[in-house]
Amino acid sequence: MNTLIHIGFGNIVNTAKIIAIVSPDSAPVKRMVQAAKESGRVIDATQGRKTKSVLVMENAQVVLSALLPETIAGRAQAAGGDSDPEQQVTGEV
Repeated sequence: MNTLIHIGFGNIVNTAKIIAIVSPDSAPVKRMVQAAKESGRVIDATQGRKTKSVLVMENAQVVLSALLPETIAGRAQAAGGDSDPEQQVTGEV
């Protein structure tokens, strides 16, 4: 079964479809969001608040959230039962 996570304001996404969770501050991400808006591929889940994270989905959809990327990533890891990927790579605890 697919795992769903809350991304703020009653909005939920399927964790299996998330490719990346990034901050919207860099110019390349801003260009990606603008291009997605122009082509109708943006789902705005911010409820009028400032966008703090951008979720890039498998189907080229872009989801905007008012939660921090760290918050969403933490929820995705907790929902999936995964341990911290940095610990797996570096062996740190």
